[in-house]
Amino acid sequence: MPNNNNRRQFLKAATAVTATTLGSTALLGPAWGQTPKWPAKPIKIVVAFPPGGLTDALARSYGEHLSVKLGVPVLIDNKPGAGAIIGIDLVAKSPADGYTLVMSTSGTFWQNRILYSKLPYNLDKDLTPVTVFPSGPLVVGISDKIPARTMAEFVEWAKKNPTSMGTYAPGSYPHMVADQTNRTQGTQIQSVHYRGEAPMWLDVASGQLQVAVGSFLAFNSVASRGVRPIGVTGSYRSPKLPNVPTLMEQGDTAKLVTLEGGLPLMAPAGTPESVLKLLADEAVAWSNTDRAAKLRDTFAIPNKPKNLAETRKDWESEVPVWIKLAVDLGIKLD
Repeated sequence: MPNNNNRRQFLKAATAVTATTLGSTALLGPAWGQTPKWPAKPIKIVVAFPPGGLTDALARSYGEHLSVKLGVPVLIDNKPGAGAIIGIDLVAKSPADGYTLVMSTSGTFWQNRILYSKLPYNLDKDLTPVTVFPSGPLVVGISDKIPARTMAEFVEWAKKNPTSMGTYAPGSYPHMVADQTNRTQGTQIQSVHYRGEAPMWLDVASGQLQVAVGSFLAFNSVASRGVRPIGVTGSYRSPKLPNVPTLMEQGDTAKLVTLEGGLPLMAPAGTPESVLKLLADEAVAWSNTDRAAKLRDTFAIPNKPKNLAETRKDWESEVPVWIKLAVDLGIKLD
C-alpha cells in the first residue's frame, strides 16, 4: 500500500498539472508579438530513446514535415538513458524559444514525478505539452517455449516458473504492468529494463526473457523468431493483430491495461503560445499526410495527434489518472 508521502505527492502533482503546466504559457502570448520572426534557425527535437523505435520514427517523420513547412532544418538528437531523464533534463533547462523540444513516452513525463524522489527538473514548472502522438495498442508477447495462449494461462505458468519481463525503460508502462500483475495475481515477475525496445524483444526471441510489452512493429520484428502474442493493451484490438484479444476482453479489469499511453512532444515552459499552437497544428497536418498514414499503419496506430487546445484538455483529465496509478502501485526507482 502507498504511504502518506506518496498520497501527498499525488495530490500535489495532480493539482500542479492543471495549475502550472497548462497555464505556464497562456500568459505569454501577447509578448510574442514583439519578438523576432520564428523560426529563424534550426529546430532540435531531443528523443529520449535510441534510434530505431517508435518514438524515434515519429520524431523523424514529424521533423521532416516540419522542416519542409517552416523552411528550416529540424534536427533529431537521440539522448537515451536514465529512464529518459537525460533527454528530458536537457530540454527542461533549454531556452523557452521554440527551438528545442523533447519527445518521450508518456510514462517518463507523467509518472516519473512519483517514481523518482528527486528529479533535476520540475515536470510541471519546467515543461509544457505541445501534442501527444498516440502509440496504439501495445503487444504482450511471450517466448514460444512457454505453453500459454492467453494472459491468464501465462500468469498461471509464471506462478510456477522464474519469469522476467522486458521493459523499454524503468517506470515505463511494461514495468507498471509487471508490478501490478505481481500485486494482484501473486506472481514474482522480475522487470528487466532496456534502453529501447529492440534489444528487449531480441532477448525474448532468444529465451533470455519470458515476456515483454511493446509496440507492434518492434514485436513484429521477432514474431517469426519464437515470440507469440497473447494479448494487447488498451480498449481496442490492434489493427495488425485483429485475432488477438485485448487484456480487457480476457477479463482483466484493472484500469492500467485499459489505458492508451502516447508519446508527448514537450517544450520548455514559457515557450510562446503562438509557437506551441503552430507546432501542434503542424503535427495534426502531418498526421493527415500519406507518409504519416503509412507510418501509423506500419506501427498499427489508428489514432492521430491533436491540436494544442484538445491536447491540453486531455492532459488535464488523463495525467492525474496515470499519476494516481503510479502512486497506488508504490514503485520507487531511487
